[in-house]
Amino acid sequence: MEAAKVLDAKGMACPMPVVKTKKAIEEIDSGEILEVHATDKGAKSDLTAWTQSGDHELVEQTEEDDVLKFWIKKA
Repeated sequence: MEAAKVLDAKGMACPMPVVKTKKAIEEIDSGEILEVHATDKGAKSDLTAWTQSGDHELVEQTEEDDVLKFWIKKA
């Protein structure tokens, strides 16, 4: 999946991954993908809720080696 931007939020505690994601998504165009990497387990529910509340689309989410990866399509 081709991301327009990759956000490294590893090592950040709640609410920083969401705060950084909000800022990063403003820097890409509608329809583009933001790839987010986080290690905070709470990011899974936080980013899912934030994505829905902003009418964005959570295209995919995976976890490898304790890193949560999210692909968010900007509304």
